[in-house]
Amino acid sequence: MHDEAIHDSGATERLTAWVHGYVQGVGFRWWTRSRALELGLIGHATNHTDGRVLVIAEGPRHALERLLALLRSGRTPGSVTLVVEHFDAARGGLSGFVER
Repeated sequence: MHDEAIHDSGATERLTAWVHGYVQGVGFRWWTRSRALELGLIGHATNHTDGRVLVIAEGPRHALERLLALLRSGRTPGSVTLVVEHFDAARGGLSGFVER
């Protein structure tokens, strides 16, 4: 129900964030999922073969900016060296927040 409330507000955006560093095999995706759910966001965190993690999240801009700040906080599992982000209009088609 919470996911539907976010999308019905009409104020949703999408954050695409490529996270670089030592972020695989250290619980980073689980940590990201936990923070995203706390913020009421939907989306996923996905490992890529080059060692990066792709984070896709949708929800209110303020919550997306908070997630981005947390990704850059230095308090994540592993070690984040760079986050490259892009904000866009929400596309929908997401449910919950999952690790891939």
